[in-house]
Amino acid sequence: MHRPTDGAAVPLAQVLYAEHHGWLQGWLRKKLGCSHRAADLAHDTFLRVLTARLPAELHEPRAYLTTVARNLVADHWRRQELERAYLEALALLPEPQAPSPESRLLMLETLLRIDAALQSLPVLTRRVFLRSQLDGMTYDEIALEQQLSLSTVKRHMSRGFVACLSVT
Repeated sequence: MHRPTDGAAVPLAQVLYAEHHGWLQGWLRKKLGCSHRAADLAHDTFLRVLTARLPAELHEPRAYLTTVARNLVADHWRRQELERAYLEALALLPEPQAPSPESRLLMLETLLRIDAALQSLPVLTRRVFLRSQLDGMTYDEIALEQQLSLSTVKRHMSRGFVACLSVT
């Protein structure tokens, strides 16, 4: 913690914000090409910092902030890709079958929560689950491809289904 001249301790997150917010927002602006999105993600970065357990002092604050921001940028791009794919699928529906704007928003929010739940799974579990659910592979095919036993594939699938069901 830094101490101002009056002797009061200033929380590290406050110091990080004061000393690095402008730099982080500029870094994000270069990455994203949009000052508004950069401002939003800089804000989200500092929200994460505020809720994180920080040490008393950071030796490389910009490296820490960059790591947090980079993860948020990756989440942003993943959400955008998911939304784009969803809207493309909707565009293929005949007009009478297209959902209302409210239903579309609810479905998109659910898709984003499912995506977040799947991202929280171990890589192998996520890969096994997606090979089955998106690629239509059987459990036997997945076991052969991933060099796993059938019971291991079933265990990964069970974890994937539990993660998805926990969203609803």
